[in-house]
Amino acid sequence: MKSTLLRNVRLNGQPESQDVLIEKGRITHISPAIAPPVQTEIVEGHHRLALPGFIDGHAHIDKSQWGMEWYVNEVSRDLPAIISNERDFRRHHEFDSQRQSERIARQAISMGTTHIRTHIDVDTEIGLRHVEGVLATKEKLAGQLYLETVCFPQSGLLGRPGTQQLMDDALGMGCDYVGGIDPSSFERDPVAHLDAIFALAGKHDKGVDIHLHEPGELGAFSVELITERTRRLGLKGRVTISHAFCLGEVDLPRQDALIRGLADMNIAIATTAPSNRPVPPYEKLRAAGIRVTAGNDGIRDTWSPYGNSDMLQRAMLMGLRYRWRQDREIAQALHAITQGGAEVMELEGYGLEPGCHADLVLVSGQTVAEIIANPPQDRAVFKAGKLVADRGECLF
Repeated sequence: MKSTLLRNVRLNGQPESQDVLIEKGRITHISPAIAPPVQTEIVEGHHRLALPGFIDGHAHIDKSQWGMEWYVNEVSRDLPAIISNERDFRRHHEFDSQRQSERIARQAISMGTTHIRTHIDVDTEIGLRHVEGVLATKEKLAGQLYLETVCFPQSGLLGRPGTQQLMDDALGMGCDYVGGIDPSSFERDPVAHLDAIFALAGKHDKGVDIHLHEPGELGAFSVELITERTRRLGLKGRVTISHAFCLGEVDLPRQDALIRGLADMNIAIATTAPSNRPVPPYEKLRAAGIRVTAGNDGIRDTWSPYGNSDMLQRAMLMGLRYRWRQDREIAQALHAITQGGAEVMELEGYGLEPGCHADLVLVSGQTVAEIIANPPQDRAVFKAGKLVADRGECLF
């Protein structure tokens, strides 16, 4: 593998430019004016910011309609109605989950994303087709993007006999995590639902990532059940709660008690910072040592027309939702889409230090706060030291 020397880049927005030497896919040396080894490719950075590759910690790439004809959305906002509408769309439209997951994954790469945790629908109508499609995309793009997969019973586990066996099969095919959904409000039996998904996790030695949209005290009850099972089944550090709106809705004493339980079991939180729901208390979670990441959720699907896979845009939306205005506050959004995601996904060798994998993005801007407030489109994306996207185009 050819060595690469990045000239004149500002690591993580530092004011002074440095050179970065990349050998065998890893950063080996950082300092001003490095003398390049023989047969080293030199890339001029033009004093751009060098940031770690972006991480989308909560995605649904299996069902994106990116590149397809515009979907006219007329469904109500009720969760069961949205899920039913999605199933109806699949019955009446040809949908190739491999093609679509690759399309949106390539768009993500072009915007600087190097790692994605994606949930993949599993149900008795589509079976394992979406799992097969995303796993094929994972293999096809392995040199440009790391995909971590969660088999996800979007239509429910308990009310659709056969779904649990399909989840079991999906884990046997290589899915990395067991997914779950609103055990009380949607599944209507929190004990049975959580027992089922944690049993699958134990059988396959996998972690758990559960969607929890439930509000207030109902959601808090589910958080307590998840925390208790994490403790009892020895899954400390291997569980993520996605969305977790309830953490932003309960009163402060209740919130503090829930956070203590999450911290004790090292349960991570993934947020999409939506505009219409309360958000988990980011700074309190971080202060308690809880790992927090951010994600784009679904992009241009039957649920929502919004999104373009840009994690800098997601960071900007986080800043708006959390009302972060000071530069030091806004920098927290970058942490959520970089180091926070790496902590949740337990990535080895992530970052911009010697010894780290050379997964990074070059962007034009003066400071981190500036590029989050106004995300620049001109980006150069490196995966393991190889330039994989430039100026909005994937190169492979």
